[in-house]
Amino acid sequence: MSFTTESHPGVCEQPPAASAGFTLNHTMLRVKDPKVALDFYTRVFGMRVLRKLDFPEMKFTLYFLARLAGGEAPPPDDAGERTAWTFAQRGVLELTHNWGTEDQADFRYHDGNAQPQGFGHICFSVPDLDAAVRWFDENAVPYVKRPEQGKMKDVAFIKDPDGYWIEIVEPARLKQLGR
Repeated sequence: MSFTTESHPGVCEQPPAASAGFTLNHTMLRVKDPKVALDFYTRVFGMRVLRKLDFPEMKFTLYFLARLAGGEAPPPDDAGERTAWTFAQRGVLELTHNWGTEDQADFRYHDGNAQPQGFGHICFSVPDLDAAVRWFDENAVPYVKRPEQGKMKDVAFIKDPDGYWIEIVEPARLKQLGR
């Protein structure tokens, strides 16, 4: 028998047929200054901007970013085809910029971790946690928690320019987590 899901109260053990083909595509974070946020995610995490969509009537812009896997067909050149392609991917990060926030000195979004808590964090898995920590240190990325701190070892939390928490894990180090 192959694994399908852990069983817990409230878990629907057999996905409904109507949900076949559903894919979690993206998570959205609001950013104060797209130039700062785009620099962070493209330079520090190596993400690529798949598509930018402007909505002048509502005064906001969406940026869709992802890590492009090697060996796969590249995104389409045609903007419409690339938009459809982008919305068919997994693991996309949408950065939403409401125009004018970058010019407001005291403006900031709630990070979800201050009271009242809500949203918590996004997570990147890395092939080598120690190398990633050195890279974050070289780039003066602020930490919430380093891997050796706290009760949960081998897990780091850093902050992006808007204060959102990003969990950093090396999957091979987590085999004993929760046992």
